[in-house]
Amino acid sequence: MIKFAHTIFALPFAFTGAILAARGLPTLYQTFWIVMAMVGARTAAMGLNRVIDAEIDAQNPRTTNRAIPAGLIGKGTVFLFVFLGILLMFFAAHRLNPLCFYLSPLILIFLVLYSYCKRFTALSHLVLGICIAFAPLGGWIAIQGRVELPAVLLATSVVFWLAGFDTLYALQDLDFDRAHGLHSIPVRLGVTGSLWAARFFHAIMLFLLIALYVTMNLGIFYLAGLGITAALIFYEHWLLRNGDLKKLDMAFFNMNGYISITICIFTLIDVLVIRGQL
Repeated sequence: MIKFAHTIFALPFAFTGAILAARGLPTLYQTFWIVMAMVGARTAAMGLNRVIDAEIDAQNPRTTNRAIPAGLIGKGTVFLFVFLGILLMFFAAHRLNPLCFYLSPLILIFLVLYSYCKRFTALSHLVLGICIAFAPLGGWIAIQGRVELPAVLLATSVVFWLAGFDTLYALQDLDFDRAHGLHSIPVRLGVTGSLWAARFFHAIMLFLLIALYVTMNLGIFYLAGLGITAALIFYEHWLLRNGDLKKLDMAFFNMNGYISITICIFTLIDVLVIRGQL
């Protein structure tokens, strides 16, 4: 039920935040508890979303084969895993530092809020972006124990990155959402408007990543990774340029997985080169 493959969207950004905060590789202890916090948060997030949306998923032809509507798993079992995920997230955050622990309930609030957003606002994509943005922000705080401007720039870039590609992903449910009174940017703006909204969100993302480059005085390798990221984003939008959703899976899963990994790897190389470790 919990698609671990989707972790590729958030986990590399958590490590990016930690790498920038440490100006190198985090310790094994920090890395372990960051991963544990991510596992707990992801388990709780996916479980909550699947339980809260179970009735909607049962009516949507695209989602009827999900575990709960298909009868493969009961809500009670899912709630148990959600509870265990929350406990793991809180415990891992506590092991990292006090600020991580104190902010954990805020993350939980946004995870619950996101699953209800489509019932009353078209801005659910941005709320989901905030949920994922806690990954790089948390990675930074795990190392530094405080919030600083570079962490805010990286986290905000993730908000708009996620909102952009989630807007594109929501296009496939446009007719269903309209028929059932659900809210999304595609419902509000239609196909063409959604494509432009996603482009706008991704332009903001790239601007913020450039601001991070300037703020942290990063080097040529980070800039190269940013160039590749821009090319991948351009290709993602080119695939869907006419609103043709046949290539949505490639645009959604492949391109965005490549983007998160690219930013993480090139940031790591850049930081290690600057420190003379490569």
